Amino acid sequence: MEILRTAYVYVRNVYAGELCETDDGYLFSYDSDYIESYGASAVSLTMPLYKQTYTSKTLFPFFDGLIPEGWMLQVVSRNWKINIQDRFGLLIVSCKDCIGNVSIKEVKE
Repeated sequence: MEILRTAYVYVRNVYAGELCETDDGYLFSYDSDYIESYGASAVSLTMPLYKQTYTSKTLFPFFDGLIPEGWMLQVVSRNWKINIQDRFGLLIVSCKDCIGNVSIKEVKE
């Protein structure tokens, strides 16, 4: 399985794990230090803190739900020249500072 792109997931501005796009789907894994840190919370109720890697053929519904919809999706797609079908690309560019406690970054900080 080849990793094509990686996004870094933060919860309350603390690095929580990696979301990877592969040639076979998607992977999400929590950072082991994050899991063991005091006050660590899950990215979503559907993805509880777990040491094993989550796998999916499609982008996990929680992450897909962070992507803008409607006219805002059109703006993001047009401004960054990203195809609306490229959900992972849209997630990376539009969810650096989204509403809620989860943010997605292209570079690990």
